[in-house]
Amino acid sequence: MIKTLFIILLCAILSACQPVDIQQVDIAAPAQKRTVLKVGTLYGPQIYLNSELGETGFDFEMAQRFADYLAVPLEMIPFTDRKALFKALKDNDIDIIAAGIAKTPNRSKQFKLGPTLYKVNQVLVYKEGTPEPKDIGTLSGEITVMANSSSVNTLTQLQKDHPELMWNQVNDKDNEELFALVAKGELNYTISDSNSLLINQRFLPELRAGMILEEKLEVVWLLPPKDSDRLMSQLLAFWHKEKRAGTLEHLNEKYFGHVKRFDYVDTRAFIRAIDNILPEYRSMFEEHAGELDWRKLAAASYQESHWNPTARSRTGVRGMMMLTRPTATYVGVENRLDAEQSIRGGAFYLKDMMERLPDSISESQRIWFALAAYNIGLGHVEDARRLTESMGKDPNAWRDVKKVLPLLQQSKYYKQTRYGYARGSEAVHYVDSIRRYYDTLVWVDNQTKQMEVIDESDSMEVIAEEVKINTNVSAQQP
Repeated sequence: MIKTLFIILLCAILSACQPVDIQQVDIAAPAQKRTVLKVGTLYGPQIYLNSELGETGFDFEMAQRFADYLAVPLEMIPFTDRKALFKALKDNDIDIIAAGIAKTPNRSKQFKLGPTLYKVNQVLVYKEGTPEPKDIGTLSGEITVMANSSSVNTLTQLQKDHPELMWNQVNDKDNEELFALVAKGELNYTISDSNSLLINQRFLPELRAGMILEEKLEVVWLLPPKDSDRLMSQLLAFWHKEKRAGTLEHLNEKYFGHVKRFDYVDTRAFIRAIDNILPEYRSMFEEHAGELDWRKLAAASYQESHWNPTARSRTGVRGMMMLTRPTATYVGVENRLDAEQSIRGGAFYLKDMMERLPDSISESQRIWFALAAYNIGLGHVEDARRLTESMGKDPNAWRDVKKVLPLLQQSKYYKQTRYGYARGSEAVHYVDSIRRYYDTLVWVDNQTKQMEVIDESDSMEVIAEEVKINTNVSAQQP
């Protein structure tokens, strides 16, 4: 007891020897519950698009899942200017940037960076038919890139070793506009990530990938530099959850998995066919597609016959949808060479394949399984699904089954199956090609609609000007 009193007395004496400093202590208010997730983004096929089919894109889908994880609504806010996008994040006008942004040293200093979503190479882009660039120091022209892009950091570093390197950055054009100018020959070069180039080659087949300037750049989301610790903690927990669930792998396959192959001649031929052949048959695809997006049916038909109603193969399949005789009988097609009958029959058969698939396959995935079944038969697809499951992978995920399908060509695997050998690699290529054709059709449709809006706006301006002129004339008449 005496010892305790001595310690208390000693503490009191020592405290009395210290100067008194009275401060106002701010008691931090409890963090307000988030009511909405505001995500800044950029337009792009793999990032964010909003069409009559709704919102799509890798970053959109991940952002929607994150908003669901936080139990709040998502508000996607697209920007056309990267500088304005970055300023909005610094000013806390948005919570996150999800826009296919690559990690750079400068961005690491300015923002908090989320975990890696995927990796890309940074490549020099040039036009088909011009000399392939071999040396960054001896380019025959100037490189043009977007201001505030990761390309600026790359070029700044390259110029230290190659002071003669010519490049400039522009504020008024996005990545796709630069691609279009290179394809037209109006720009010498631009720089792009490898995924964006592969996607845009479906619409602009003149684009070519030159030398790799940066390898395996990490694509990340950006968070505000201050007051975002809680959001970062939630993002990390969400990311780990989705990674374990296979979401990142699924979205990578969905948006990038089918664009690895690029065929210049085929892509050019398809774009010409959209202009010259498709208009004759488009109404038939629209009529018979039903709830299925008509462009998926049209893409499948192009893969089958190149929209040639009299097409035939050595195996006896014929017509727009290349139906076998037994299949034609099953779907009620009397004349396989009649374009509308073939399209109607092919649509019926494809939808029948979708309905016969197990309920465990999600709606968004069913079309790819059905197309594979259209190509090699439902039995072989089921064999591949069983093999997939035996290997510890997901038999309901196309990303996993497409890796297993080629194994049906190896005796080690097909002897374990019910239906035996199948050209699994061909089925994978078949589905990937249809997905590329479909993406191109969607892009062309969107471009057409944008031009219609512009034309309508111009027409309204002309009418308004004429009304104004007529009104002024009338007012001047006695």
